[in-house]
Amino acid sequence: MRGHDEPFENLKGPFDVIVVGAGINGLGVARDAAERGLRVILLERDDLCSGVSAWSGRLVHGGLRYLEHRDFGLVRESLRERELLFRLAPHLVKPKRLLMPTYSHNRRPAWLIRLGMIAYDVLSFDKRTGRHEKLSAKATVARFPGISQAGLQGAVVFTDGQVEYAERLCAEVAIVAAAAGAVIRTKAVVEEPLLRDGRVVGVRFRDSRTGVMHAVEAPLTLNFAGPWIDRVFRRGAPPQPRLNGGTKGSHLIIDPFPGAPSDVVYYESRTDGRLVLVIPWMGRYLIGTTDKRFDDEPDDARCDADEMEYLLGEVNALVPDARLTPEDVLFTYSGVRPLPYAPDVEEWEVPRTHILHDHAADGLPGVVTAVGGKLTTYRQLAEDAVDDAFTRLGRPIPPCNTAGIPLPGAQGDLTQIRAELEARELSPLSAERLVALYGALATSVVDEAAGDPSLLSVLHEPTGALDVELVYAVRREFAVTLSDVLARRVLLAFEPGHGLEVVDRSAHVLGSELGWDSERQRAEISEYRQWVSRLAVPSLAASGAGASAGDAVT
Repeated sequence: MRGHDEPFENLKGPFDVIVVGAGINGLGVARDAAERGLRVILLERDDLCSGVSAWSGRLVHGGLRYLEHRDFGLVRESLRERELLFRLAPHLVKPKRLLMPTYSHNRRPAWLIRLGMIAYDVLSFDKRTGRHEKLSAKATVARFPGISQAGLQGAVVFTDGQVEYAERLCAEVAIVAAAAGAVIRTKAVVEEPLLRDGRVVGVRFRDSRTGVMHAVEAPLTLNFAGPWIDRVFRRGAPPQPRLNGGTKGSHLIIDPFPGAPSDVVYYESRTDGRLVLVIPWMGRYLIGTTDKRFDDEPDDARCDADEMEYLLGEVNALVPDARLTPEDVLFTYSGVRPLPYAPDVEEWEVPRTHILHDHAADGLPGVVTAVGGKLTTYRQLAEDAVDDAFTRLGRPIPPCNTAGIPLPGAQGDLTQIRAELEARELSPLSAERLVALYGALATSVVDEAAGDPSLLSVLHEPTGALDVELVYAVRREFAVTLSDVLARRVLLAFEPGHGLEVVDRSAHVLGSELGWDSERQRAEISEYRQWVSRLAVPSLAASGAGASAGDAVT
């Protein structure tokens, strides 16, 4: 399953569909299409989950704030898909209680919040989790002792979901897609369309590791490149309408702090009335998010000093004992949301629904672009897109079965698997980690060490990560580079040291597996250090007069 190392013959097809982009939505389409019998190749410019899928707040939610825009259809769809993910990937997607305090200074009155909660419950009539609860001010303080009590009226508590490891969700969807027959090729930068008789019949792409150009043909190309949708064809195509109106969202990662909540807290900013989140994540806290228009290259999105000041100020207002400063920020991350282009609409009001845009009227028949899309609703978006693909290919639409088949990591008794791992002389820390990241696939990870027991050595003492996880990533999960492995498979990039304390050893283990010489290992380490630099804490020297209402919104 080493996507980048697929023999060239596999790329000659024949294929029915080319999918561009290996975020959660593109992977969902590749999986659904392959399982319904289409011959699929997926091309990704970088790696699985290397774009916006990794830079979100990692919540699987019904879109409570979409009720403000009366988008009841999207809320219902999101709530339904949230419930499905609780069943299809319970090892990765878990119910999480959210606390939403109400204050006398809020722009949204308490009765409006309560009305929204009732609507949320009604629209999630098929949920297995509990309904919302209304808390008095006293009960709110008992649940969240660190909360500011000035003007506190009470709170509501409700359930949504969290996927701490979005990268692992993408990896499992990719595994299922490949098992169904999809060809997955990473480091494949699509450059231009192949045109025949005025119709797109495929694409040319460049292997970014070798520089070699390849061509692949299919009657239908589905552009699922997220915030890159307007940048896929660098040449060879007539001018296209702008479709992406992406906004930048930034997050801060902070160690537990005085007064920190145990729930996710979702609250109204004192500065501008926007909504801010404080999210427990990987033993630390994720603070976000902002919503700034961003027209530059999505890879260049970084948290800026104004955003950091805004978010820190909001948390300090909510939790008076926190007293957070920039020195408390471990690292940051930013991504660009794939939203429809709507230049005359405020950022927070841009619709979050997905659109399938046919480029036939733009001189590119044979290309369909997905605009928008959310992690929560990726499965439904994939179903819609694959139904549409069958129609365009002139074939009957077979039923979609993705709503009924759990992901591989959900197919097993995790308590029993954890015990089996400890029986194989793994430490409780390593066993717990393997189950948390891989679910029922944890035994498959350990089995990769069958020919070399030394691979069961602990790589990273604080987390219990094992050498064998690195090998599993390149053998079974389409990882190609050191950055792919550390940032998007074993997730050491999101530990306080970013895995840099074990980067040399990691490169050596992967070098032994993939035949990297010392020069290649040094190049991989340098590339990973460059990737880590995107997580840097911004310098206050770069700050202007401070954040404004238009600079930081949810």
